[in-house]
Formats: sequence, C-alpha cells, structure tokens
Amino acid sequence: MSLKRTIHLAVLALSTVCAYGVVTSAQNTAAPAVPRTAEGKPDFTGTYQWPTYLQGDERGRSSATVFDRKRFAPFKPGGEPFYEPRTGEPRHDEPRDFCMPAGFPASILSGNAMQFFQTKNYLVMVHEFQRNTRIIPLDGRPHRQGLEPMYDGDPIGKWDGDALVIETTNFKRWALDDFHYTNPQEFRSHSDALRTTERLRWKSKDALSYTLTIDDPKIFTQPWSQEFEILAKPEWDKDGLFEYVCQENNRCPGGKCEAP
Repeated sequence: MSLKRTIHLAVLALSTVCAYGVVTSAQNTAAPAVPRTAEGKPDFTGTYQWPTYLQGDERGRSSATVFDRKRFAPFKPGGEPFYEPRTGEPRHDEPRDFCMPAGFPASILSGNAMQFFQTKNYLVMVHEFQRNTRIIPLDGRPHRQGLEPMYDGDPIGKWDGDALVIETTNFKRWALDDFHYTNPQEFRSHSDALRTTERLRWKSKDALSYTLTIDDPKIFTQPWSQEFEILAKPEWDKDGLFEYVCQENNRCPGGKCEAP
C-alpha cells in the first residue's frame, strides 16, 4: 500500500472517530438521564419552581405570569374581546380578590412553588397558589362528556416518547394571564372554546421544558405556543408547599373592600 493511501486512510479513520464523538456528544446533550418510574416512563414527581421565561425572551428570567405578545397568532374577525379594559367592578377586574379560582393557564404561571406526584395512571399537579390541584389521567381514557365548563378544564395525558403531552378542553370563559397588571386596558380573556396542549419533558437533570399551546378558535386564526423552563427544587421538599387560605386575608368580602 502506498504511503499516500496509508495517510488518506488514517485521516479518514480519524475523521470518522471525531464525527462519531460529535454525534455521541450531541445525543448525550439531547437526551439527559432522567428519573424513571417502574414502568420506564419519565418520572416528574418532585418539587419545582414556577415557570420562568427562557433566556432571550423580552422579560428575561423572571416569573412567567404573562404570555409574550410576539407569540400570538393573528386575531380572527371579532376576536378582539380577548382584550377587555378594567371596568371598576371588582369581580371582573380581579376575581381572585374574592377568592375565585385563577383558572388554567393563569394558575400555573403564578410565581409560587409546585409539587408533582406521579403514579402509573395519574399525574397530580399541586400549585401553592390557591392550592390549585389538577389531576391528569395517564391511562388513555378520553375526555369526559356532559360536564359543565370548568375553570381548569378537563385534562388528559398521553406519552410521546419521553415527553408527556396534556390536552385540556371544556373551559369556561375566564382570564388567560396577568397582563392587566401591566396594562389595565388589556384584560386578556380566553373564550369557552379554548383548548390547551402542554408538553412536559426533562431538558436536563435540573430543569423541565414546558411548552404551552393555546388554541382558541373564537379568537385566533391558529394555535400558538410559548416554551418556558421549570427548575427542579429538591431542596424545597423539606418544607413542602405552604398553606394558601385566601379568605383569611380577603379585604373585599361580599364586594365591600376594606382599607389596606
């Protein structure tokens, strides 16, 4: 074999080894080791921080209490009731002052801790804010029928590889997020046609990727999504969630507000 061909083969072999190392490194980065259940599914049981914006989002790494307007799909004709000004009526302007539920998705965006409990057939998501609890079946059942519209809707979960996909329907018309604290003229409300899809997966050993898709055909021309990050906080396990009792600190019982 000629020296030229020997050198060529050596370079080719080295290139192959390097390329394999790059691919292996990329695969390891894309597929972190995750905790798993006895059934082999990713295990989300644990204590977590609230969702935060991704690096580079306009609001930085802060608590994700509102959606980024640049993510929105175009409005349908007649979809503008998505924006409502505050009316001066407390039950409209901030129903949570009357201990009314935040509803979903506003509840999960609140800046309070969360605990997830997972079994073979259910994921239970408990939020410290209002002690809001969502019980999500994982056993393949369909959505329930004949229910009245609900603040948190009717969720069902299914697995897509190592991602858990949660689809929720049957909402009552309610607030979408907390943007009215930024602009009192824009109280963002979803319609009763809202459908949400959550995609939850481990992105590293310390963090979850949480992508939320809003599909509201009465308001938007198409679904739109925003991704957030949820940090695991195992050090919070020893304290757990603190009790949230709204009525104990309610300054507006019966609509009659007391001075602060």
